[in-house]
Amino acid sequence: MNQKILSRKLDLPINIDAIASSIVKSQFESGEIPWHDGGKTDPWDMVEAIMGLTIGGYIDEARNGFDWLKSNQHEDGSWYSAYKNGVPQDKTHDTNMSSYIAVGVFHHYLITNDMSFLENMWSTVRAGIDFAMNLQAEGGEIYWAKSPEGKVDPMSLLTGSSSVYMSLKCAMEMARRLNHTMPHWETGFHKLGNSLLNRSHAYNISKSRFSMDWFYPILSGAIKGDKAQKRIDKYWKKYVVEDQGIRCVADEPWVTVAETAEFILTLSAMGNQNLARIIFNWIHDRRYEDGSYWCGFTFPDMVIWPEDKLTWTNAVILMAADALYNLTPAGQIFNHKSWTPSGFSACLE
Repeated sequence: MNQKILSRKLDLPINIDAIASSIVKSQFESGEIPWHDGGKTDPWDMVEAIMGLTIGGYIDEARNGFDWLKSNQHEDGSWYSAYKNGVPQDKTHDTNMSSYIAVGVFHHYLITNDMSFLENMWSTVRAGIDFAMNLQAEGGEIYWAKSPEGKVDPMSLLTGSSSVYMSLKCAMEMARRLNHTMPHWETGFHKLGNSLLNRSHAYNISKSRFSMDWFYPILSGAIKGDKAQKRIDKYWKKYVVEDQGIRCVADEPWVTVAETAEFILTLSAMGNQNLARIIFNWIHDRRYEDGSYWCGFTFPDMVIWPEDKLTWTNAVILMAADALYNLTPAGQIFNHKSWTPSGFSACLE
């Protein structure tokens, strides 16, 4: 269904096509999608932007983005951490950035139901996941990166490892549908999940000021049920600004739309749709006249900062709306109940 028609039919508080088209406007002919006009490109946020394009019905543009990623992947399965107009800017090889393509590919498949696309992207996904798994510590956590010289940085990040956990879920589901057996992924997945649930001391605690460290282990599904709710309750006042949104970091008066939308995804994944919709209502009008969204704003003075129109912020707004209103067959990709021991549940597709 055309997304413009869908917006009217569901009487959504957002304009799907305006948001998605704002991402298209920033995309290069090569397929590369930077943060914003004149900004850098990183593989994780580019995958997020592609997911926004897919939700918005821009399938050809999304495929062009995947083609760019496929053609720029290194032999070891990684990508550089930052590019600008196709030129590498930061040659760090980040495990989180290299594995997240699995989420984008599986998300695209759920919406298009195109098995040939899944088959075409399999080798790219497999290599990206293997790169991350080759940097898994004995305790299960994922070391965050290799330096440009090839040296492993033995530091693990809670947010990054949580994202790798979600990437592994999607990659294993791809493998199941393509009849590939990946036992080393399954072993690593369980070790990583145990680490995220029980070994918080193994992760760099200096990042705990970031709200993502609070909710990403829940968003990924590594922490769920009562333990997830206890984690939400414990740090609610630290990160939530009532009637405004979610702080990027606990010690600054700055609400970011992306973190707020991701937190909405987290609540929805837990099954708390009512609270998720309440918070969505806090931010649905934090947008420019063209329908695209602010990056963030300060409080209580309400200064929009920065003023760049970020592709990945607009993408995650679409993802949050999809989780709340089931705009596409991928709307429940993060939902904890979607994932069973046998894989992604058909009843929620």
